[in-house]
Amino acid sequence: MRGWWQDLTDLVLPAECGGCGRPRTVLCARCRTALGGAGPRRVRPVPEPAGLPPVHAAARYADEVRAALLAHKERGALALAGPLGEALAGAVRAGLRAAGGRTAGARGAVPYGGAAAGAHRVPGAVLLVPVPSARRTVRARGHDPARRIAFAAAGALRRTGVPARVLPALRQRRYVADQSGLDSRQRLVNLAGALVVAPGCGRLLSGGPVVLVDDLMTTGASLAEAARAVRAEPGAGAVSSISGPASVYRGETGEGRGEQRNGAARRRACAGGADGIVDVVCAAVVAASPDAFEMNRN
Repeated sequence: MRGWWQDLTDLVLPAECGGCGRPRTVLCARCRTALGGAGPRRVRPVPEPAGLPPVHAAARYADEVRAALLAHKERGALALAGPLGEALAGAVRAGLRAAGGRTAGARGAVPYGGAAAGAHRVPGAVLLVPVPSARRTVRARGHDPARRIAFAAAGALRRTGVPARVLPALRQRRYVADQSGLDSRQRLVNLAGALVVAPGCGRLLSGGPVVLVDDLMTTGASLAEAARAVRAEPGAGAVSSISGPASVYRGETGEGRGEQRNGAARRRACAGGADGIVDVVCAAVVAASPDAFEMNRN
């Protein structure tokens, strides 16, 4: 009930802009421009962890973007999921375009990237697989920000003709310490072997591209571990990354109810095809550290 009531009040009575605090707007025009106006970019943390797939981010994690992400994640400004999801969808599109050349022609697929008319034509639904949050974190916040943004991104992709859905296929199999305050090496150690593909989702979706998503990339440790977990499954393909939000655990919120409604479709997706091929294409995030943009060498 708490999550439902928070959903309703945030949608009907937006108190202030999540980025700059301007009254009576969810996200003002200036902050929307900061979130997605520059266009998504390929980002690389320094040092870059082994196994990290190519990552695309919508914006730098600074100023208004940082404030909006924190307002959604920590203060429950749930109406921000819409614009954050739109930004994540842009990063997903950029990742699909960049991955187009690698997968063209495989199993009769139409390239993911290319000319404008066919830039996002894909051989199956794009599967957004979020990096999971710890259950205790989801309980403390009262909602799962990453998964909520992932669902918003999937909706934005579908509205532009890209078939997409969310599959929370990863889960944490052991305790993971709070990442704040840890450097890149400590984060890698903290997350090593922590993620696993959930039972029943070993074959994520044969015939369709899988995109790892999270809300934020700092050191890249979480995305690298997510990629390792997916690659460990039989038949997994090459992985690349795009940063945006998502999570795996069901909470007492509207997104959890949506998961129940879509349960049958998700179970069909987990079943996979006869050949068990998993096509993991890239990863996307809403934001990445400014240094990751500075080291972009595309």
